[in-house]
Amino acid sequence: KNNSQSAKRELTVVATAYTADPSENGTYGGRVLTAMGHDLTANPNMRIIAVDPKVIPLGSKVWVEGYGEAIAGDTGSAIKGNRIDVLMGSKSKAMNWGRQTVKVKVL
Repeated sequence: KNNSQSAKRELTVVATAYTADPSENGTYGGRVLTAMGHDLTANPNMRIIAVDPKVIPLGSKVWVEGYGEAIAGDTGSAIKGNRIDVLMGSKSKAMNWGRQTVKVKVL
């Protein structure tokens, strides 16, 4: 039974990347904020992923293959089902990430 429980906590998802750039996100009072209120303008290198809250609950601590530990702290209009968006510190890092199929573990 332990195996089935841990299997429920691991998913395979399609992962794209985004940055804290206002042109990608829009701003609130001049700052880029996540769905949970994290200030990405002040913390552009935060380890945050955008999720579909129906699949990965907001606020969950997660491990993403190739990215590491992060918080499921954001949502996105295109992030539905088994898709995530990982926050990168620069546009070049986001472009290098591209679109990947990765494993996510909800911790």
